[in-house]
Amino acid sequence: MNMITYGSGTGEDPWLLKTPSLTSEFQAWRDLAKGELVVQVGSTRLAYQLRCIEDMAAMLKARGDWVALGNADEGKPVQEGSVEAWARDASNPVGGYYGTRKGYRGRFGNYVPPVLELLGLAEVEHNARANRMRAR
Repeated sequence: MNMITYGSGTGEDPWLLKTPSLTSEFQAWRDLAKGELVVQVGSTRLAYQLRCIEDMAAMLKARGDWVALGNADEGKPVQEGSVEAWARDASNPVGGYYGTRKGYRGRFGNYVPPVLELLGLAEVEHNARANRMRAR
């Protein structure tokens, strides 16, 4: 795997990661003061509730099998049963979007799975398309 994993996961020393398809690099870090997982992609900054890491790991363990990532922008349709669908669903632990900034709450399935993989909580496929993940 060609995933970049430098950094300690702080704002001063972010993780340098690649999307599941290994085509794009991004930075991610924990902002403990705000309780957010921050993702920086070029000039675009996304943020998700920090609890998404533990919540998604628990969801993957409960499902017990591969789950499609289903990456999509906010407001776009999502693949039913996918990680992206779960991260928006009213029945998830936060009752809806994990994203904290309206208009930038999507793409959860693209940026959060590599963080779980880095932390050893999940296994992520690295195909050109249609990637999946499962609990470790």
